[in-house]
Amino acid sequence: MSKLYHNEEGRVIPTLCEELTRFRHAKINLNIPETQHEATLYILAKPDHLDDNPLHLHINGTKQKDILPEDDTIYKWYIIPISADDLRKGPNSIVLWTETSAMNGWALALEAGQAEPKSAISDDAGETWRCNRMGYLNAVRGEYSVRLRLEEGNDPAPPPMIWENAGHPRLDDLRKIIPPKIHRASRRIDQIRLLASWISMGWEHSGSGGAAQYGPWDAETILNWGSTQKGHNNQRPIVMCVHYTVAFVSFCQALAIQARCVPLMGTPNGSNGHFVAEVWLDEHQKWAMVDPNCDAMLFKDDVPLSTAEIQTLGNNLTPYVVWGQGTAFQRTFSHMRDFMRDNFLQGLCFRHSSIWPRADFISHPECSPPGHGSVSYCETDLVWSDRDLAKGFGMFRYFASADYFEQAPI
Repeated sequence: MSKLYHNEEGRVIPTLCEELTRFRHAKINLNIPETQHEATLYILAKPDHLDDNPLHLHINGTKQKDILPEDDTIYKWYIIPISADDLRKGPNSIVLWTETSAMNGWALALEAGQAEPKSAISDDAGETWRCNRMGYLNAVRGEYSVRLRLEEGNDPAPPPMIWENAGHPRLDDLRKIIPPKIHRASRRIDQIRLLASWISMGWEHSGSGGAAQYGPWDAETILNWGSTQKGHNNQRPIVMCVHYTVAFVSFCQALAIQARCVPLMGTPNGSNGHFVAEVWLDEHQKWAMVDPNCDAMLFKDDVPLSTAEIQTLGNNLTPYVVWGQGTAFQRTFSHMRDFMRDNFLQGLCFRHSSIWPRADFISHPECSPPGHGSVSYCETDLVWSDRDLAKGFGMFRYFASADYFEQAPI
């Protein structure tokens, strides 16, 4: 039993966060019940360098142990135990800053778009505060990604899966784009394999290490931005494993194939994750994993495997993998060859899996995240296995049993 308290949902845009200095302090107000036990604080942040530049933390005016930098390449979760004596029932003030004068010390993740944020920024070392014109460009209202888990209480039940509106007119547009040979395929599994290959061959995987403009979760836009390598403001777009899968899931639904997104993680709070799909196969009455980035499925005794089944195979997936036509194209890029060899085939990214409980990216684009995969996983909508709560995933709020993940689409 435990419960997560938070003001935001992890909708972080990594290029529009907060910079902290010895003058520029950030404050987060979290409202919690009384607790008798040590709590766990989660702070999504990124140091600008790995020198001696600790992040200072005060809770309700009490100084906590300084937080030392661990990784200057990505926003990741810093996990800090907090004594119950330093917490109180009701509002709790969490204040963060660092010692640099320039904005070159620590960045704090920010979810922009909040109408009445409970977070605030100070430019005078905490003398005065404001909850508008936040972020390093002083341009947004938002909440900082700081969460607290108490031993008392229970997390909410995970939400039901939401599918795309089958009558949405844009599905007609998607059907017109799909190559004729995919429409003509007589077997559902052949349609799925051909669709994954077509998407895999559409563009070069481009992650946040080589681009900054995150592609929206819109299938037609993904195909266009990926193939032209030109996105918003004429910048090279981030169109990575996430986007191959999002496009695949939307095109599947245009073909009346139920498909969902499955974010994977090798090491909790790490950067060795991946993003794949699962499709429902009536023939086998089960979900089957499809990777439309690497263009791969896994089979055992000619039966396609789900993500949960892949997790039982250990660290050598080579005997089970069936590659598609897109794999050769993806292997022309060195970073994809390295990923397939050092991560995918060793089963690393499959160690922990979740589902994104919405597939209605077309009819409700406002519900899709603006930067998933460009920071350490942080969206509170993700549903993880209930066994993952004790394995370092306490910064999330939804956990479910195997029945939730295995149930047929409704």
